[in-house]
Amino acid sequence: MSKNPEITISNADMEKDALLRQIDKACDLMDQIYHDGYYPKMKVTRVWSEHNPVIEGEFAKPDVYRWYLKRELTKLVRAGAEIAISPSRETVSLNDPKLLDAIDEDHWDFTRKKLFLFRAERIELSLDRLQHYTGTSARDFQRYIMFTNYDMHVEVFKQRFPDCVQPAHNVQMPAYHHKLKDNLGLTLINIGVGPSNAKTITDHIAVLRPDAMIMVGHCGGLRNHQNIGDFVLASGYMRADGVLDASMPKNVPIIPNNMLNYHLQSVLDDENMTYRTGTVYTIDNRNWEFMKRRVVQEIHTSRSIAIDMESATVATNGFRYRIPNATLLCISDKPLHGKPKLGEAAQSFYQNSKGRHLDIVIKAIKLTKQNFPGGLPNASIRAMDEPLMGGSS
Repeated sequence: MSKNPEITISNADMEKDALLRQIDKACDLMDQIYHDGYYPKMKVTRVWSEHNPVIEGEFAKPDVYRWYLKRELTKLVRAGAEIAISPSRETVSLNDPKLLDAIDEDHWDFTRKKLFLFRAERIELSLDRLQHYTGTSARDFQRYIMFTNYDMHVEVFKQRFPDCVQPAHNVQMPAYHHKLKDNLGLTLINIGVGPSNAKTITDHIAVLRPDAMIMVGHCGGLRNHQNIGDFVLASGYMRADGVLDASMPKNVPIIPNNMLNYHLQSVLDDENMTYRTGTVYTIDNRNWEFMKRRVVQEIHTSRSIAIDMESATVATNGFRYRIPNATLLCISDKPLHGKPKLGEAAQSFYQNSKGRHLDIVIKAIKLTKQNFPGGLPNASIRAMDEPLMGGSS
């Protein structure tokens, strides 16, 4: 352990440049503590909080999400908080059987402040899993993350950003990163098909505390007055995917972030695109047509306008982990109206829609960054007692 492994920041009236230097020193110390074999501990004392003035937590690999730590610590100190950084316990090896006890979400406290939402062991494991699944370093991930399940969207992304970081080898869910200073760029991940993959990747993405997650996928249109090529902007979800039922009761309302939807809708209107907002029905069975009566009854009951296999899963995990999220889908077939997804017609649709679809989302993210450079408001996805805690994190 290096000498003087503690630092405290508390002067809210500190000149801006001096404060930023202090925040950088605190982050440097966190990095050093971790590299010395200990988890860095952060203790935040908030004079404004009557019921919960002291909050604290541990971190692993803090250099990976340094941009987030710097932003949140700056907000806290400006609000009058005192920040103390010190070593905690020795790090736990990922091969240690005790790791499973530390990451068990059956004992997870979902009311914790977002800054301390995950235990250090959970952060460590998820960062390792991200590299395994995506073929890129966790340090390359940007604040704004898009999910697709088509190589054609990857092709467009690489055309738009030819210098993007790409996977070094074939992996299950390849990621591509258009990197900007302070992680203000874009990440696109081809997550493959199905809710299991969607849950897996968002479980691990969550520890990076991204500013937004957007599902950029295709769907079956369920209304008569929809056409192939029209867009669907989700305003809610019917959860028939099943993979998060044990973690999030199905009667909990899951909705996308209002400001993300506003920006997506603004771009759709500016581009004169045909779209409809409404409920997206997410199912875990690609061959749901083989049990048509049961599924169609739920579709009618929920008044869903589109069906897919990932959107509700991404949105539910976004809600669980308090990450602003949204869904923009493009209709590739109309299975209830005699227009199933067939090979030749699908390929023609894909070629005509892929660039337009991704460009709309990229433009919406650009608007979001301009209007909310400090991150989107997250009051709508805080834990129920979090307002009692106060503060900015």
